[in-house]
Order: sequence, then C-alpha cells, then structure tokens
Amino acid sequence: MKKASSLSELGFDTDGASPGFFRPVADVPGTPTSHRRRLTKVSVIGAGNVGMAIAQTILTRDMADEIALVDALPDKLRGEMLDLQHAAAFLPRVRLVSDTDMAVTRGSDLAIVTAGARQIPGETRLNLLQRNVALFRKIVPPLAEHSPEALLLIVSNPVDVLTYVAWKLSGFPASRVIGSGTNLDSSRFRFLLAEHLQVNAQDVQAYMVGEHGDSSVAIWSSMSVAGMPVLKSLRESHQSFDEEALEGIRRAVVGCAYEVISLKGYTSWAIGYSVASLAASLLRDQHRIHPVSILASGFHGIPDDQQVFLSLPARLGRAGVLGVAEMELTEEEVSRLRRSAKTLWDKCQLLDL
Repeated sequence: MKKASSLSELGFDTDGASPGFFRPVADVPGTPTSHRRRLTKVSVIGAGNVGMAIAQTILTRDMADEIALVDALPDKLRGEMLDLQHAAAFLPRVRLVSDTDMAVTRGSDLAIVTAGARQIPGETRLNLLQRNVALFRKIVPPLAEHSPEALLLIVSNPVDVLTYVAWKLSGFPASRVIGSGTNLDSSRFRFLLAEHLQVNAQDVQAYMVGEHGDSSVAIWSSMSVAGMPVLKSLRESHQSFDEEALEGIRRAVVGCAYEVISLKGYTSWAIGYSVASLAASLLRDQHRIHPVSILASGFHGIPDDQQVFLSLPARLGRAGVLGVAEMELTEEEVSRLRRSAKTLWDKCQLLDL
C-alpha cells in the first residue's frame, strides 16, 4: 500500500477541488495585489533532536507560513515531517515541506542550521570543530545560493567558530550571520539566580558573554533585579559570595548542558525555546536584546584583525544585528572576555578559510 502525506499522492486529482466547495470572491476593486501579506519561510537544516525542538516551537508559536526541513536521513526526515503534519488540526496553518536537497529551502527568510555531530558525554564543544567544519562546507554555500537574502542563524556546536565558518562560506554581511551563542547560557544563569532570589527569571537581568562554552564570562557587575544591583546586596547578606563562589556559579552554568547530556543523552527543549525567541525577535522585528554570537572585532579591546565571533548583547530585528550594547565591564570581566576571544580566534586560525 502506498504511504502518502496527501490525497494527490494517493492518486486523487485535487486540481479544482477547492472551487467545488467554495464560490470564488472577486478581488475588491482598487485593491492592489501588493497589499497582500508577504509569506514568511523558515528553514531548519538538521532534523535531529535540537532541530525538531526548534521547528516544533516555531510551529506552535505561529512564526512562519512555511517551514522547510532538511536532513541527510530521508526516512527519519519524512517521519518527522509527517508527525508534525498529522497535528494540523491542532496547530496554526503552516505549510511543511522536507527534502534531503537544499533546494527545498529556496526563498527562506530565516535559515537555522543545527546539523552536526552530536556532542557526546564529556566532550567539549570545541572538540566538535573538525567534524562539523567539513559538513558546513556542504551545507552553507548551497543554502546561501538558494536564499541570498536570508538571515543565517547557527546553532551547531561549537557555535561561535561555526558561525565564523558560516560567515566566510556564505559571503553574507556579518549582520545577517548570527550564532545562538550564550542566549541559552544566560537563561540558565538567570534561572539559578531567580531560584535563589525567589523571583521570576524574566525579572533577572544577567548576561553570560564570550564563548558558548568553557571560557564564557558571567557579567556580575551589571546584574540587576527590578533595576536594583544584585551583587552588592548578595555580598552584604551572604558572606559566602566571594570570588571563588562566583566562579563556582559560572562553572555550574557552563556545566548545565553537560549534566543534561549525561542524563538524557542530548539537550533539546531549552535550546528549542531559546532559538525560537531569537527567531521571533528577527522575523517580527522586535528590536529585543539577546546575547548572541556576532562579529566582535573592535569591541572591548578585541583587536580589529581578530575576526572572531562571540556573544555580546545585541539588538535584533528583521535586518539581523541592528546594534551591539556598549556594556560597562570591570577590568576583570574585560580581561576574561579578551581571553575568551583569543581562545576562539586560535581555533579559527586553524581553519583553511
């Protein structure tokens, strides 16, 4: 028996079916077709646990009119597409398509790349580098060719270096190539602080910047709740909040992902929500501030000749990166950020780009 996702694949001629149910309504005189809403297309490259969590979240939040899925495994890819299609009665009307050919992404407004080797327990993000760069050489050039005006959002790890790779391979301006960076790290940071302070994590303003990984930097100096500086208050009420304790909290934030991977084998839901929040800010031109991986040359003393991508708080909109916040950092925070940049730049220099 032929398995199909539509009546046309089962042999039914669907041409003209809709007019049989509905009487056409003529266009209102004097209304130009240019006033019709432009449809939004999002492509997700990589239909693994992370990619599907992102696609599912974007779908349920009604951010796109069409979602294209791409993966190297055709059976799994079709299965994931059908599984989402079968929920059509419970979801916004979205066209779902899938293919192993990158041509299915043609005309994308936002292309999200999650494809890559899965991080295994105990493996650092930077150790994934060589396995994923070769894959990006196959993905990014055709993706850019089919959607030359798209925004590229890189999620694959090590995300900062691979965002640099995507920038080089795509030929896109840096403002349209963004890495998911420390957007999720910052959420984990805010969660830990919110639990301690017994407030909602959305009311905590706190950033992790730099590398999405072991050398990330916790910005304690600007952390606040309801506009009030938090670190001074914590140190006055808890003598244990010394430098060693703060570093322990930073390491705990970095280790969150490793803990999840050791327990369930992968991360998915938190990164799905994180990337969906970035997609909303970009596609809906929200001008929200997110700590994401951007071209950071010239910021906070990072040399201009180091074309390194790392996370800084950036204003995001329909055109991509609209601006970068000029944070006031302590000397220690600047020093850590520069070390993080050097760690990443050393990796980038090993690549033949």
